[in-house]
Amino acid sequence: MKLVYNVDAKPRDIGYGKVALFALQQLLAILAATIAVPAIINNMLGGRVEMSQSAALFGAGVGTLVYLCFTKFKSPVFLGSSFAFIGPMFAAFAGAASMKVGYLGLLFGAIFAGLVYVVIALITKKVGVKWISKLMPAVVVGPTVAIIGLSLAGNAVGDAVSVAYSSANGAYVMNKHGVFCLFCALVTLGTVMVCSVFGKKMMKMIPFVLGILAGYIVATIFTVIGHISGIEQFIIIDFSIFNNMKWVPDFSFIRAFKGFKDLTPGYLGTVAVAYIPVAFVVFAEHLADHKNISSIIEKDLLEDPGLSNTLLGDGVGSMAGAFFGGCPNTTYGESIGCVAISGNASVVTIFVTACMAIVMAFIAPFVTFLATIPACVMGGVCIALYGFIAVSGLKMIQNVDLGDNRNLFTVSVILITGIGGMALKFWKVTITEVAAALILGILTNLLLNIRKKGDEKQETVEAPTEAELATVSKTDDAE
Repeated sequence: MKLVYNVDAKPRDIGYGKVALFALQQLLAILAATIAVPAIINNMLGGRVEMSQSAALFGAGVGTLVYLCFTKFKSPVFLGSSFAFIGPMFAAFAGAASMKVGYLGLLFGAIFAGLVYVVIALITKKVGVKWISKLMPAVVVGPTVAIIGLSLAGNAVGDAVSVAYSSANGAYVMNKHGVFCLFCALVTLGTVMVCSVFGKKMMKMIPFVLGILAGYIVATIFTVIGHISGIEQFIIIDFSIFNNMKWVPDFSFIRAFKGFKDLTPGYLGTVAVAYIPVAFVVFAEHLADHKNISSIIEKDLLEDPGLSNTLLGDGVGSMAGAFFGGCPNTTYGESIGCVAISGNASVVTIFVTACMAIVMAFIAPFVTFLATIPACVMGGVCIALYGFIAVSGLKMIQNVDLGDNRNLFTVSVILITGIGGMALKFWKVTITEVAAALILGILTNLLLNIRKKGDEKQETVEAPTEAELATVSKTDDAE
C-alpha cells in the first residue's frame, strides 16, 4: 500500500482541485453508513421520530474537525455515525416519557459515552501506552483488524445483490431488483478495480468516485427503461425522494432542549446504563482502527500524537456529533480503506471532507442526490473497501511465527469467533463480534504466554558457561 501523498502533504503539493476530488471520494466512502444510522432508528421506532440524515452528516463533519484538532492533524481518519450505539439510541427513545425527552437522552448518552473515552485518555496519559503493545501485539491486532473487514462482508454482498431475509424460505433471497442490482454492483466494482490498477495519475487515485459514477449511470439507465416500459424490476433508483427535500438540517439539540421539563434522574440512569458499557466496546475498535491506519501510514499514532489524544478526539468528537445529529461518532473503517486504496493519507483531505460534509448538509438537492445512490452501487464499492481492511489486518501478521502454537491458537480464536459472528448481548449491552473476538484474542494470548518468560529463563540457565566454553576452546586448539 504505497502512499502517494503522506499525512503532512499540503494543498500546494497535491493541487487544490485534486484535494476537492479526494475529499469527495472520502465523503462518498463514508456517506452510506453515516446517514444509515438515523434512518435505521427512524424505522425501528415506526416513524415516531424523524432523525435527520443531513444533521447526521453535519455532526460527522463537526466531530471529525474536533478529532483532527485533538490529534494535532496527524491522523487521517474520518468520524461517522456509530452502528454500535444503535441499541442505546433506541433505548433512549423507548425509555423516554416523550420523544422530546428521547432526543435529550441522545445528547446525555453521547456525553456519558464520551466521558468514558476522556477517563481512559487521562489514565493513558498517566501510565503511557506500552501496556497496549504488551496486551495487543501484532498477533492479536492483525486478525482483529481483519475481522473488522470480514465482519462487514455480509453487508457489502447483501447490498450488492439486494438480498433480504425470507421467513417463508428460511434464507436470504434476492428481491425483485436483484439481478439488475448485481449488475450495477459489478460494474461499480469492476470500474474501481480497473481504475486503481490500470489507471493513470488521477484516475488511479479516485477509483471510488469513478466507480460510483459508473454504477449510478447504469442504475439510471435501468430506471429510465423501467419507467418507460412499466417493468418495475428495472426501477432501481427512487427519484421521488426529491419531492420531500428538507432544506435545513433538523438538529437534535433543538428538539432536545424542549425536553428538559420532563427529564427525571431515573431516565438518566437508564441512558447511562445503555451507553457507558458500549463505549468500552467501541474503545476496543478504536484501538484496532488506529493500529490499522498506523500500519498503512507506517507511523505509530498511539505514540504520536498519542493514544490519549486520539481518545480525546474520538470522545469529544462523538459528543459534538451527537449534539447536532443525535448519533455518537466513531472512526470509520471505510475512511481507512479509502486511504489505503487511493494512497492518499493527507490530513488536509480529511479536513476538507469534514468541511464539505458540513456545507453539503445545508444543500438539500446534493444531500438528496447522495441519498439516491442505490445500495447496490455502494455495495460494489464496499466489497473493495472492506476487503482492503481485511487484507491490511492480515499483512500485520505476515512476520508472526505461526509455527509457534501460541500464535497459531491466538489467531485462530480471533478469526473463527469474529467470522462466526460471536456477538454477545447482556440486557441492553451488545458486545459486537469484533470486540468479542478481540477480548478472547487478548485472553488467549495472555494465557498461552504465562510460562514464556519462565521458559526463557530456563533456556538461559541451561546455556553453556564461560568456563565450559573455554574448556571446549582449549580442546579444539589441542586437536
